[in-house]
Amino acid sequence: MLNVFQRVKEKRRDMAKYTVAVAGATGYAGGEALRILAAHPNFEVTCVAGHSSVGDKLGKHMPHIPQLADLVVEDTTPEVLNGHDVIILALPHGASGALASQLDPNAVVVDLGADHRLEEKSAWDAFYGGDFYQHWTYGMPELITGVAADGSYSRQREALPGTKRIAGPGCNVTATTLALQPGIAQGLVESKDIVADLVVGYSGAGKNLKRTNLLAAEAFGSALPYSVGGTHRHIPEILQNFAHAAGKSAAEADDYTLAFTPILAPMARGILATVSAKLTDKALGMTDAEIRQVWLDAYEGQDFMVVLPEGVMPATANIIGSNAAHIQVVVDHHAGRLLAFAAIDNLNRGTAGQAVQSLNVALGLPEDAGLTKIGVAP
Repeated sequence: MLNVFQRVKEKRRDMAKYTVAVAGATGYAGGEALRILAAHPNFEVTCVAGHSSVGDKLGKHMPHIPQLADLVVEDTTPEVLNGHDVIILALPHGASGALASQLDPNAVVVDLGADHRLEEKSAWDAFYGGDFYQHWTYGMPELITGVAADGSYSRQREALPGTKRIAGPGCNVTATTLALQPGIAQGLVESKDIVADLVVGYSGAGKNLKRTNLLAAEAFGSALPYSVGGTHRHIPEILQNFAHAAGKSAAEADDYTLAFTPILAPMARGILATVSAKLTDKALGMTDAEIRQVWLDAYEGQDFMVVLPEGVMPATANIIGSNAAHIQVVVDHHAGRLLAFAAIDNLNRGTAGQAVQSLNVALGLPEDAGLTKIGVAP
């Protein structure tokens, strides 16, 4: 039981207010960050920055966030962003890295883009190119980073308290990692034959209209694979996470191979990941119930991880607007493969919600502050 002084300290922590600047505020990721922050008890949005929308009131672009409607969008410069406790960068890859070195070292900075996710320059060069920026603390608290002799898990959460720089994971990366990582950590799946097919909502393609296939006339009633044949930029990040889940370094990510195919589907939000891998001899000697128990044990006490009841499959409609990940695992005896499923909201759990969750941990706030695992289904 906490004594009176500890209770006062806890109360003061929970009542703390941090000022926040959001760059890329009128995009999908930045807008979702603003939506969450507007209702967060410990954050106050005091600056919104953009590019094409500079000079506009935020309400013109984000009418669903009336609390912030009168904020004026400012230019995305270090001078504008500095002076705030927290800075969230919702910018295209390359833009965050170039800006980050000019930001206040005492501010907590979260990059929702790709610039600071990868640990190995060779992986960056192969999939992104251009300048390689310093790797930041990875913002996926539930990521498994090892299994102790007693069966307990170490997690990325342990690296977050006190950090000043956080790299937000990719949305497809989040779904794929959370689906399969218990099996990798416990040696239940082979490393060289992993297949991930993801159904992805169109908001995952960003807000700027770059391709005709993003027009409503092209998207409605149609599904479209993209970035196929091992070209998607989230692949090296997924492999990096798989290596960490097995207790290995990022340099050993090449131990894993992944056939990764994202498919745009006519929905605004959501990702449904189906990840399959060949069962190891260890897994073949286990019952279906024992394999399922591995996932239950791995996610016990992880508040935003929901392993669904047996026979209930994840559906994107059930997680929209939430920071939850719905998980299911099934054994395909005919093929000798494990099937792991994950449904997440790509903008919330896959981007802004996970960023706020990591911010909470970094600042010593309750991990679930300002977040929900309740979806808006149907």
